[in-house]
Amino acid sequence: VSFTAARWRCHPLPEGEGKWNEKMRTICIILARAGSKGLPDKNALTVSGKPMVAWTIEHALDSRRIDDVVLSTDSHAISMVGVEYGVTVYQRPEDLAGDTATIDAAARHAIEKFEGDTKAQCDRVVVLYGNIPVRPNDLSDRALAKLDETDCDSVQSVNPVGKFHPYWMKQLGGDHGDELLMYQENAIYRRQDLPPLYMLDGGVIAVTRESLFKVEQGQPHAFLGTNRRAVITAPGEVIDVDNELDLALAETILNRKRPRKSPRDLRLTGTG
Repeated sequence: VSFTAARWRCHPLPEGEGKWNEKMRTICIILARAGSKGLPDKNALTVSGKPMVAWTIEHALDSRRIDDVVLSTDSHAISMVGVEYGVTVYQRPEDLAGDTATIDAAARHAIEKFEGDTKAQCDRVVVLYGNIPVRPNDLSDRALAKLDETDCDSVQSVNPVGKFHPYWMKQLGGDHGDELLMYQENAIYRRQDLPPLYMLDGGVIAVTRESLFKVEQGQPHAFLGTNRRAVITAPGEVIDVDNELDLALAETILNRKRPRKSPRDLRLTGTG
């Protein structure tokens, strides 16, 4: 089942933001399946007045370097959110909706469906998770800009690990399993002296189409290519909702922000 959307107008880049290769077509795939063990149906849960996935849809529609937005889901409720916002919605097959399904396989399915329907091949793909309602407004644009500027295969967002640095982590051992041991031997006492280290925050994946369609047995991250780059976010700029605490934090952050545009507002301003 597919719900074909009216295309959203592409936003011109303001002066000083660099060149946008207009010959390159960029498709955003939003992944939002129904199942979730930690927080059931989390993508459809209400966060600060709207379904969680709606925040990701709005981010994609507001991104200046994204041409088309596709929502991939196995949920009727989530599909209806996408239809309301006017994006293309594809019903994900059952084998791509379970716990063992990979994000790249789901993204490839959506791209192949979109290209088959539109008869136009994309050049770059942005993958966004529907359970991340909080991310910087320009995050996808930054990732796509780096993809262009560096001619790399993929770009992912990361943030500093801070006090959760592996040098300060412990492991338990000994005869009774309660002996406190260093995870990595070191003598660093001050946080400022820890070597810079980053963790993936899930905010965005930007990848070339060529890399996305690389599949290698035993290499689950082959689709990211060999030349992988990063854009850095600050702690708290990206909230990945996996449990009730994450949900409460996202709600608090979003409630402090200005009200976002609704689908009706977007249509009235001529962007839909």
